[in-house]
Amino acid sequence: MTTRSGPLRGVRVLEFPAIGPGPFCGMLLSDYGADVLRIDRKGGQAMANDVTARGKRSIALDLKDPTDAKTALSLIEKADVLIEGFRPGVMERLGFGPDAMLAKNPRLVYGRMTGWGQEGPLAQAAGHDLNYIALSGVLASIGPASGPPVPPLNLVGDYGGGSLYLALGIVSALFERAASGRGQVVDAAMIDGAASLMSTSVTKLANGWSTLRRGDNQLDGSAHYYRPYECADGKYVALAPIEPQFYKELWQRLGNLAPKTLPGQKKADWADGSRVLAEIFKTKTRDEWCALLEGSDVCFAPVLEFEEATEHPHMRARNVFVREFGLTQPGPAPRFSRTPGAIHGPPPAVDEGGAAALKDWGV
Repeated sequence: MTTRSGPLRGVRVLEFPAIGPGPFCGMLLSDYGADVLRIDRKGGQAMANDVTARGKRSIALDLKDPTDAKTALSLIEKADVLIEGFRPGVMERLGFGPDAMLAKNPRLVYGRMTGWGQEGPLAQAAGHDLNYIALSGVLASIGPASGPPVPPLNLVGDYGGGSLYLALGIVSALFERAASGRGQVVDAAMIDGAASLMSTSVTKLANGWSTLRRGDNQLDGSAHYYRPYECADGKYVALAPIEPQFYKELWQRLGNLAPKTLPGQKKADWADGSRVLAEIFKTKTRDEWCALLEGSDVCFAPVLEFEEATEHPHMRARNVFVREFGLTQPGPAPRFSRTPGAIHGPPPAVDEGGAAALKDWGV
């Protein structure tokens, strides 16, 4: 096995078949230095250019075959972490449930990724990100008042409320294990994580600063000082001078384009302010607005397509995007000063690296 870097170097992770949040969590752990071995189905094919599979190895097993099941069990006994994303009860029926596996490997951190959670009336129902954020009270707050809620891609449920909470739970359990010597189950449900992400919004609601109704909140695009605007060339810029001093600087930099009577920041001013600023931003191209406002305290940024974002000078200076195995992709995040993470290899084909992994793990 090649030398790995990162704070999780030496941690062995076994990733059972899944889509979306589970593999993304595994990618994060791999970027941090963990040795991630993915169990693939025999006869299956790996997705081409799968960034979430980078740095991993693959072993092809039929978990219903006694010989392959024995191999999987031997790997679990050597693993520090197990990640699975099946519906509740599937791992138990396969003979790899958490109770049985913790009995064989008491130090195992057993990570479970589901949408609805391991129990409850909906636990066995199918679902996707949109359903989970709908039930969590997130989706209802996103979008204009005059239309339906707007799905924020699948970033909030799958990855924000799912993968990141599972990764945090896993590293927290590993930290606790250093003291207790014992593993445990990490139950990461996307409805739990998505609801948790609403904590600040709930604070605003409780203090009367927000209604959480679409089109009626400071940060949902209703306030004229926190929304995107279309430019003369049909491209967009994002404006967010929430603080009074930044709001004041915006109008100062707009100079002669600003009206004689400036709109305030109260909710009663939002509609008029949006109308005024929409007219102003239509007078210049996006690049012209960047030349005037970018880098100032106006809290301004161009709205970039992905290809544009990879070439922006700030993103290039920080190497936010990197070119690895012929593909431009986000680099490891966050960054560590002493034990930096890295992309440890390309996505594997099914069963690629599995034999070497067995040897490295002592199976």
